[in-house]
Amino acid sequence: MTALPNRSPGTEGRASPVRADVPSGGRPSKRFACTARGAGAMGLVLAAALTGCTSEAAAPAQEPDASADLFLPRIPWEGGAEYWSQFSNADAAGWSDPAFFPIVSWHNGISSNEEVQYDKSLGLNTYIGLSEDTSFDLFEANDVFWIGDRLNESFNPESPHWVGTFLDDEVDGRFSPEQGLRQLEARAQTAPAGTFTMANFTQMVISQDMAARDAENLVNGPTDVVSMDMYWYTVPHCSLEPYRSPYLVEITQPACRTASSYGRSVEALRMRDAADGSLQRLWHFVENLNGGPAEGTYSGYAQPGQIQGAVMSAVINEARGILYFNQSFSGECETSNVFRASQVIPDFCGQPQIDAVREVNNRIHELAPVINTQSYEYSFGTGLDTMLKTDGTHAYVFAMPEGGSEPGERTFKLPEGTATGDVEVLFENRVLSAGGDGSFSDSFEHEYTFHIYRVPLAGQG
Repeated sequence: MTALPNRSPGTEGRASPVRADVPSGGRPSKRFACTARGAGAMGLVLAAALTGCTSEAAAPAQEPDASADLFLPRIPWEGGAEYWSQFSNADAAGWSDPAFFPIVSWHNGISSNEEVQYDKSLGLNTYIGLSEDTSFDLFEANDVFWIGDRLNESFNPESPHWVGTFLDDEVDGRFSPEQGLRQLEARAQTAPAGTFTMANFTQMVISQDMAARDAENLVNGPTDVVSMDMYWYTVPHCSLEPYRSPYLVEITQPACRTASSYGRSVEALRMRDAADGSLQRLWHFVENLNGGPAEGTYSGYAQPGQIQGAVMSAVINEARGILYFNQSFSGECETSNVFRASQVIPDFCGQPQIDAVREVNNRIHELAPVINTQSYEYSFGTGLDTMLKTDGTHAYVFAMPEGGSEPGERTFKLPEGTATGDVEVLFENRVLSAGGDGSFSDSFEHEYTFHIYRVPLAGQG
């Protein structure tokens, strides 16, 4: 099948996206290959793009990077903020700045600068799904971004504020796999030059109930960004009897309605994405109140700490963007626009959740230059889900309890190349002490509790 042309002008002099063949029914990729960019000469290649390859294809052994801050293997990635430089609109918008991290509001409504500025105060910077009478001036006046279609004549496809084209939502749940792929391909042909293409899927693409080839072809279709929605805290699935876990990465029933499930979803989606030997950006949805259906079993609202934990679990498992499902269809706090309700309704029933969204989003933005670096592969100890990054002077450890484990105390063993002594716990006004062997302990009160530690690199303390 013929590849879509590289639709991004103005990229002369940059490394071109590497195309790779995919299984029958998919498209060659426009995306960066799995060879790690910015990781020196070592290049971390995930898997050969062989006809008929599946998610079970193993990544080759990786050697530590002698030029990095730590002498450890790296997690394969699609590139840092540089990824966005291949799309002229996103590049001009500043998305290729390492300090930028996309946080999306799904089906919001904006009609004034005041509304957009309120959303920005919550840490939101991008929108998908708005009414047809929305003025594009609101994006340009407030430096926020649009992923979608041309809603009306005010929308300028050459503007850096129109960064992406949203191809479709949940085609895996609305069409046969073949029809869904054709739908995405047809939509991609109409995408304005300079925009990246994006699609969102249901949990079906990480389920083994769908044939691996079908799921891989959908995820590796004509997209530069894919996301997935599964609202583990609030959908009925986790409470069903008998319970099933048909997913590529097992999610047991005790762990189902926990923050860890959001991270495991990202992990499984990456397995599907890697099947063609090429990686793209993966984002994940989190409900800001309730992601459950309008009809059927009502499973309650995600609580403030749970929302923050779900977001952090996705980030720890290498999500490059967060989308908020912004509607609540059931229970006593129903609204079609949770974010706007929190702005205009006094004593809004979902205000604690939105306050939590603001806090975790702004922490992500503060740490974006670190989050946008390539992670190291390292195990700190048992019962932990972690992400390790460096910035040239410090190591950063993002940590949560592993899914299915009990909250409580955890012991960490720092890697060689970090300094012993003080371990700063960011945003908590605490300092721990690592012993001479690099070990320290900390407590995790809930399954959704997370801590972010900053440790000087050796010679930087």
